[in-house]
Amino acid sequence: MVQLHVKRGDESQFLFNTTVDSPVETVIQQITAIYNGRLKVDRICSEIPELADHGTTLPPNMQGLTEEQIVELNLNDEWEDKCVPSGGPVLRRDEIGRRNGQAPNDKMKEVLMRTVEEAKALISMKQVQANVCVTMEMIKEALDPLRGAVMIVYPMGLPPHDPIRMEFEDREDLSGTQASLQVVTEDECQLWWAGKEMQRGKKLQDYIGKNEKTKLVVKIQKKGQGAPGREPLVTEEQQKQMMMHQYRRQEELKKLQEGDDDSYLDSEWTDRQALRKQFQGLSNITWGPR
Repeated sequence: MVQLHVKRGDESQFLFNTTVDSPVETVIQQITAIYNGRLKVDRICSEIPELADHGTTLPPNMQGLTEEQIVELNLNDEWEDKCVPSGGPVLRRDEIGRRNGQAPNDKMKEVLMRTVEEAKALISMKQVQANVCVTMEMIKEALDPLRGAVMIVYPMGLPPHDPIRMEFEDREDLSGTQASLQVVTEDECQLWWAGKEMQRGKKLQDYIGKNEKTKLVVKIQKKGQGAPGREPLVTEEQQKQMMMHQYRRQEELKKLQEGDDDSYLDSEWTDRQALRKQFQGLSNITWGPR
C-alpha cells in the first residue's frame, strides 16, 4: 500500500493508505471525505462541553438577549420543557446568553466529556506519530458514540436549531464562521506533491511509479490558492541536531582561544564525519574482541 502523509499547509492532518493504480480523483474524494469528517468531529467535540455546562441552545431570536429583554419582547423557549436532560437539569447560566442554562447533572456531564475525549483521540494528529492511517470507518467510530452519548443525556433529543443536532443531521450552517474557511469540498480540492499538482484523470503511478511501498507527503489546497509551500530539506528534529552540533563546536573553539592546547585534536567536533555518523546511528561505536 502507498502511504500518503496528508497536510494542509505545514500542518499534519492524517495518514492515508491507497494503491498506485488508484485514480487521482478517487484519492481526492476519499481524502476530502476524511478531512472534512475530522473537522465535523472536531466541531461537535467543541460544542458538547458547552452543552454539558449550559444546556441546549436557545432559539436564534433569543440568543444574546438579557432576561429583561426576553420578558419585554415576550419571547419563550418552547424547547426548554421538551429537551430535558436525564436525571433533571442543573441551573448553570450562560454568561453570553447562547444556551438556556438548564445543564445536565454531573453524572450525565461525565458521560458527555468522556465520550468527547475518546472521539478526539481517534482523529488526533498524534495518529501520524503513531503511524496509524485514518479511514472513514474511524470517522464513523468517532461520530456514533458522540451521537449515542447525546441520546443518553437527552433522550427526547435536542432542539432542531442546536448546532450539535444540525451537525449529526448534516444541516450545519457554517456561513460567516472561521470553520467554513477550513472546509475543503471535493470539487475545489487540489492534491499537490513535490511542488506539482496531481491532475484528475491520471493515476498515482503516473507520478510516483509502481512501487506499492512508497511513502510521500501530499498537500491539499483549494483551487485558486496557488501551490503550497514545499517541504523543507531537513526535518525540524534534524535542524535542532545541527544547531546543537554547531553550538558545541563554538564552545570548544572558545575554550581553545583561552589556552594554547593540542588536546582539541581529540574533540568530537574535529571529526568531519561526526554529524553524518550521528544521523546514521554510527556514533559511540567501539571495537574489541568478544
